[in-house]
Amino acid sequence: MSSIAVKRAETLGQHFTTSSLKNRGWPAWSLAVILVVFYIVLYYSELFNKVMDPIFHGKADKWTLYGFLYTVAVLWGGIVFILKNKRSRYQIIRTSVIMCSQVVLAFFIPTFMRMLGTKDFYFSYLWPLKIEYLYPNVIFSYPLPIVFYSFLMSLIVFPLLAFFFGKRFYCSWICGCGGLANTFGDPWRHLSTKTKRAWKFEVISIHSTLVFALFATAVMIINWGIGQNYPRFAQLAWKVQSVYGFVVGFFLAGMAGVALYPLMGTRVWCRFFCPMAALLGLIQRIGWFHIASQGELCIACGNCSKYCEMGIDVRAYAMKGEDFTRASCVGCGMCAHVCPRGVLKLEIQKKTAF
Repeated sequence: MSSIAVKRAETLGQHFTTSSLKNRGWPAWSLAVILVVFYIVLYYSELFNKVMDPIFHGKADKWTLYGFLYTVAVLWGGIVFILKNKRSRYQIIRTSVIMCSQVVLAFFIPTFMRMLGTKDFYFSYLWPLKIEYLYPNVIFSYPLPIVFYSFLMSLIVFPLLAFFFGKRFYCSWICGCGGLANTFGDPWRHLSTKTKRAWKFEVISIHSTLVFALFATAVMIINWGIGQNYPRFAQLAWKVQSVYGFVVGFFLAGMAGVALYPLMGTRVWCRFFCPMAALLGLIQRIGWFHIASQGELCIACGNCSKYCEMGIDVRAYAMKGEDFTRASCVGCGMCAHVCPRGVLKLEIQKKTAF
């Protein structure tokens, strides 16, 4: 084993400091509690609306404020991330795209639409992540071009892109959830658990959420067609929509998905519960994207596994020199970036059937 390689591995291993904020100390727990309280106040209080109304006279609300704070966090975290990883062209480009997507698609355009008095639309979020964008009673209230965009991207374009390029095109380049995780949340990526128990839970939880999303969508579509004639079914549909909104939209995606950064890593929502990640992951498994490894170069330093935000034991594949595709992999490329020997490489290649 080369002494230079070992030294570089140790240096990369110090990429994150040992501060208590980044390693589940009391500052980390305090921040998690603050974030939980923030989300509860955001969802169930009119405090932020009372702050916004006198300033914008009803043309902006608490969600405008939240979008602004969210965007600032992505930009600030993105700049810090780029400065830390300025030797990686891939990480610079990827993070820049994340920042632009958040600013333009997830904040500026929806806010501008709202300021004009029209219904806002977040172009970087699609079904099943933004589940209501295929609810007929919601999506058909938008102009025809937006309806066409939502159906085309959700059902055709995104699945095709996931097949050819892997889910990374969305989860690590466009999605605001992944964007916040890879920028503001980056200092906690190493906290992602790598145990088999977590992996087994992940398989059950994320696909259960996808099934729930499919069920909720189907119920809303049926209700759109027959709800007027069957009041009891309409009541059931409303309950399903409400439960999904609270459990998945508020608790898992909002509060738990962000508030648990300092305690469980940055991809709690993406790894365990996101229906979009589940759907694109299933497609990725049969698609062209994979991570190639050169086992003869591996020095078993463990950096790749340590910094995998999705809890994948990358080192186990690298030591065997085994190319692999995992449904949970978001293709952030950090495993390849922190490898001191260049063992790993993200590749897109048609798989040969044996």
